[in-house]
Amino acid sequence: MSENVPAKEMLESECCEPADEPSSAFQVSRRGFLQLLGAGLLITVAEGLSFGERGGTGARRAGTVAARVHIDRDGRITVMTGKVEIGQGSRAQLTQAAAEELRVPVNQIRLVMGDTALVPDDGTTAGSRTTPSTVPAVRKGAAAARELLTDLACKRWNVDRGAVKAEKGAVSHPATGRTLTYAELAKAEDIAKAFEKTIPADVEVTPVSEWEVLGTSVPRPNRRDLVAGTHRFPSDIVRPNMLYGKVLRPPSYGATLVTVDLSEAKAMEGVVAVRDGDFVGCAAPTSFRAAQAVKAIAKTASWKTAPHPSSKELFSYLREHAQREGGRGSRGGDGSVQEAIEKASKVLREVYEISYIQHAPMEPRAAVAEWNDGNLTVWTGTQGPFGVHSQLARTFGVDSQQVRVIMPDMGGGFGGKHTGEVAVEAARLAKAAGCPVSLRWTREEEFTWAYFRPAGVIEIQAGLDANGSIVAWDFTNINSGGAAIASPYEIPSKRTQFVGSDPPLRQGSYRCLAATANNFARESFMDELAAAAGADPLAFRLAHIKDPRLRAVLESASERFRWADHKKKMSPEVGVGLACGTEKGSYVAACVEIGVDRKAGRIDVRRVCEVFECGAIQNPDNLLSQVEGCIIMGLGGALREEIQFENGKVLNATFSKYPVPRFADVPELDIHLLNRPDLPSAGGGETPIIAIAPAIANAVFQATGIRIRRMPIRIGLLAEKA
Repeated sequence: MSENVPAKEMLESECCEPADEPSSAFQVSRRGFLQLLGAGLLITVAEGLSFGERGGTGARRAGTVAARVHIDRDGRITVMTGKVEIGQGSRAQLTQAAAEELRVPVNQIRLVMGDTALVPDDGTTAGSRTTPSTVPAVRKGAAAARELLTDLACKRWNVDRGAVKAEKGAVSHPATGRTLTYAELAKAEDIAKAFEKTIPADVEVTPVSEWEVLGTSVPRPNRRDLVAGTHRFPSDIVRPNMLYGKVLRPPSYGATLVTVDLSEAKAMEGVVAVRDGDFVGCAAPTSFRAAQAVKAIAKTASWKTAPHPSSKELFSYLREHAQREGGRGSRGGDGSVQEAIEKASKVLREVYEISYIQHAPMEPRAAVAEWNDGNLTVWTGTQGPFGVHSQLARTFGVDSQQVRVIMPDMGGGFGGKHTGEVAVEAARLAKAAGCPVSLRWTREEEFTWAYFRPAGVIEIQAGLDANGSIVAWDFTNINSGGAAIASPYEIPSKRTQFVGSDPPLRQGSYRCLAATANNFARESFMDELAAAAGADPLAFRLAHIKDPRLRAVLESASERFRWADHKKKMSPEVGVGLACGTEKGSYVAACVEIGVDRKAGRIDVRRVCEVFECGAIQNPDNLLSQVEGCIIMGLGGALREEIQFENGKVLNATFSKYPVPRFADVPELDIHLLNRPDLPSAGGGETPIIAIAPAIANAVFQATGIRIRRMPIRIGLLAEKA
């Protein structure tokens, strides 16, 4: 890209809109970037410096004020972040974080997210890390910018810092009535040099008690585009002269390509067919024509298949292949666990099973790739733009400065879009075609070839003393992971460990990782222990909890739900259950009421009361939406969602066969957000999911006497035991 590139190219990429004419995303000079962002405070370094020379990603200068904040001559403020918006509301939260520290209205902030040519690398959008890590980074950058502007005003007026104040996008001197707007200050000759300074580690941010923007329910800045349907998601991106791609997929897991003939596809008008090792795909003027070409190729392909277990034997397979020796994530307790179990008055041992499930985002994977003079630009939906950036550079053997990844706000991820396979596939096709290529995975491809939430087997044994207190705890997770594996309960002797296995399916991150599985097993087993001790499930938990934050959410949820009153109303058709837990610095407790139709084998979740605490709340409405979303998503994993496979093929790769929660499944929701302004803010997009499944399982037992030790709850189990 020369310095004469239209500003529209850059500005529209930030808004997830493509340009009208093709252009490579590189070699923007100082003057070119001035044209793009409107002069003022610059995010450039030297004349002729390219994006790649800024680290390929801006990573080299991530600690400077200029890497975070730009102010143009009209006073418009642009803030940069490597985090992405996938429906969780970070665009609003990060916007208000910047507005808080710059002392401006939120509508004066423009947030650029996930464009590796423009923003610093803030890490993958995962693990509920935006709130505890990126929000503070943005706040410090904005606060440092405010302080620099204030210093400039004081220098111009020759007054002390204590005599001025920054508010409403300006610095004022009340004693004389003088005011300088940020836009006016941005025109100073030495402003660019000032903003190249490193953000001071000790820069002061606004205390919670003085928040005016943070702590309020700021709506999403691009809500009008989302509601009106004018926002362009990754699957909506269109480039000039663009073709549409399709990829030849193996007939089953583990199958390898032996021979294939591309001649029939290549003979089709407008079709480009390519084989690159095991990769085979086609690009054509329409997706229908591309699919026809791939179908023609598929008829000629021969494959070497491999044996593969089925979902019916999944859990025995995981146990048989468990790598038990030297289990990872082992945590010892006080005293010998085995000795304590042997001395216990009563010992319980159970096994819990967690099925594979898919993320099932509304928008399957999609990417548009474009090569220009050896440089690659990809628009794609990913939770890790910088990871995809590196993956593309490695795959094609190009320097990092030759790759740019742009992440438009996308339609869901839930931990399922960390990798860049669709970006690589689109780039392979675009390179062969010599023009931009759009590749959109079908729903079936998303269900089959994306990675899954790991299945798992969890083995637990525990001992009770004569008073009904837990004296020993032994917890082993096979395959699904170590997140939230440590018990939050006070137990004298305990051991927890995660051991890997040889998983039959590709697996990876999912909302709250393995915390959902571990909390399901732990909280279900806690109810079993309570029954063995002859204790109420609530009283039994409280007797083993010292953590005041966990006690607070559990006591609040049980009081709001009126736990004692509901227990009196239980019958074979109605049950109540509860569960609690902690992960990623936040705390949750849930109480549920269910209706049971044993003959039909149906469970109806009627009411959910959930209390959630994640420190100081930064955006109440958005946090409420997060909790609601977690509960509804948790219903799917608890009651229905399960990947079924046989002979290396997924058997339910459609929404008709893989039933996620519908509107009719949403219960009455009573959600209480416990605000703790005295505590640091933690992320809220994951932990609220971990309490719903065990609370439902415990409610099923209270109504039917049937213990649930598998996710999802087997609907037919109730009918079989009716």
